[in-house]
Amino acid sequence: MTLPRTRNAALAAAGALLLLASHLQAQTSARAELDWSALADRMVRSLALTPGERVLLVGHPGFAPELVRPLRLAVARAGGVDMGHLEVLSHPWPGGTDGAALARSAEAARETFRDMYDGRVDATIFLPGATSDHPAYRAIQDLLNAGRGRVIHFHWEANGSVVTIPGQPVPPAYEVDLAYQRAVLETDYRDLAARQRRFEAAMRAGEVRVTTPSGTDIRFRIGDRPVNLQDGDASAARMERARILIDREIELPAGAVRVAPLEETVQGRIVFPLSTWRGRTVRDLALDFEDGTIVAVTAESGADAVEAELDAAGEGARRFREFALGLNPLLAVPEEGRWIPYYGYGAGVVRLSIGDNLELGGAVGGGYYRWNFFEDASVWVGGERWVDGGRLVMGS
Repeated sequence: MTLPRTRNAALAAAGALLLLASHLQAQTSARAELDWSALADRMVRSLALTPGERVLLVGHPGFAPELVRPLRLAVARAGGVDMGHLEVLSHPWPGGTDGAALARSAEAARETFRDMYDGRVDATIFLPGATSDHPAYRAIQDLLNAGRGRVIHFHWEANGSVVTIPGQPVPPAYEVDLAYQRAVLETDYRDLAARQRRFEAAMRAGEVRVTTPSGTDIRFRIGDRPVNLQDGDASAARMERARILIDREIELPAGAVRVAPLEETVQGRIVFPLSTWRGRTVRDLALDFEDGTIVAVTAESGADAVEAELDAAGEGARRFREFALGLNPLLAVPEEGRWIPYYGYGAGVVRLSIGDNLELGGAVGGGYYRWNFFEDASVWVGGERWVDGGRLVMGS
């Protein structure tokens, strides 16, 4: 199966409504089962604070409010300096005059936040609802791009972390909460990191090939491109090895290996049995790649919608962006009530994306990207099979 992810205004508005619905649904008795103090302690352990390091929380009002107090206390107990909790403005913004005024204010706020943070905030925790649309978030990323600071992403119930599988129900919010909590608290981080390093070494040594039962068959090499290991380590020591932006943005739950392959080595086809482009359902879509560029678009129906989206997004939209493989067994696709947890960070889930890959150390710009998820893929590296039909078989 393939699942699309793309960013545009319509999806942002729909996503905001879904986030709110998910948030309200989560306020059930099952939410009481979450151990907020344990989650806070785990995040602060991931930061590995040294005495005096300054930590800021940034989040959306009303999302995961139970976590704010335990996190601030955990920072203080670890010897850090609690810089408080900054709430972003609810998004999407209204249109018309108000929206234009807010947009002007946001750019000025981004510059002001950047000046405020620089040299005064050592680490940031992004809580649910904080996105790159918010100036407080963008200002932190400006500093990360300059090689300063580090971030934990704790998106949890926000930003579309749940990817549904066609024909399967959307999981209830409490089920998502409990699955993510288990992954955060019970992952063997040392083992996960070792597994990721073995996979990186294998990719460095050989060609990667990804296939699916629907007809995907694509190959590439990564050469000396940066490989991002989302192993939960957000320590200052880890940041000394950071090569790209996302090396400084550490996700919890953890689990994925991400890389922008050498674009000229990407050859083959990605097939989407069912996908959505510009709001239209597209069936049996195939994208053919030569030297990392889409050279043919065919589909049983809806190919014009695909072409329209790619044309509107610019030249970079027709380039291969990223390969990612989930390696965390605690985020694997459930056998019953199947859904893809946390952006495909679970063992055996593959992401083949198109578009801008600058944040990954690639050569494609343009700002557009589209995530495509495969829960039934097979992955070979140097002729050895690592994933068989969505099941991790090597390095596990």
